[in-house]
Amino acid sequence: MSAKKDLTIGVIDLLRQPGTRREVTRSLLLDGLAISTAVVPGDEPIDLDLVVEAQGETVIVTGSITTPWVGECRRCLNDVPGRATSKVREIFERRPVEGETYPLANETIDLEQMVRDAVLLALPLAPLCADDCLGPAPDVFPATVEQDEPDDESEALAPAPRATDPRWSGLDQLKFD
Repeated sequence: MSAKKDLTIGVIDLLRQPGTRREVTRSLLLDGLAISTAVVPGDEPIDLDLVVEAQGETVIVTGSITTPWVGECRRCLNDVPGRATSKVREIFERRPVEGETYPLANETIDLEQMVRDAVLLALPLAPLCADDCLGPAPDVFPATVEQDEPDDESEALAPAPRATDPRWSGLDQLKFD
């Protein structure tokens, strides 16, 4: 699967008849798609289901892009696989505005940068393997929730002492009015 060849689309026929559409369905491989918390495996295909439409001198691409990803669970640090789908509606024009539209050159559009942008924005920033994930070693580091009110009077009279870090002891002398 060659990404560059599959993502360059001739649109001269669409530009000659504004309002015409063409469906574009592809499965392709793209390398180098990663953020700090998730990566797209280079050997798994990204699925495109798009509609390319000419409107005047511009070309509008709408549809969805679905990609597999693998990340590290933010609690237990195990690998987490997943799939992300992003909806796109992007404009290609002869004089693109940086960061807003994509280039239309020689009556062709190259979807690669749009696909890369959409995939990277769809990747999770803090993957989680399950909503009830307890972390790396729940028996060693149990997650506890402090109670708002004590269960009986003895706890109310004598709160449990907390261990303080000696490096912060200077702050104990501060008094506020």
